Amino acid sequence: MNIDRLVFAVAGFFILASLLLAINFSLNWLWFTGFVGLNMFQAAFTGFCPLAKILKTAGFEAGTAFK
Repeated sequence: MNIDRLVFAVAGFFILASLLLAINFSLNWLWFTGFVGLNMFQAAFTGFCPLAKILKTAGFEAGTAFK
């Protein structure tokens, strides 16, 4: 699995997990959902993603979206 797919998988997991936490515990978890969404939005325009940098440093195979 390359970095691009891992970023999408982790972002999707974080969004779903924070929605479940918001439903079951506190609506404040929606701030985390918003943070993930905002990070995905800025990454679409800038190509910079902190998770992609971490995964690249960890030695995962690079994809085409994040350099």
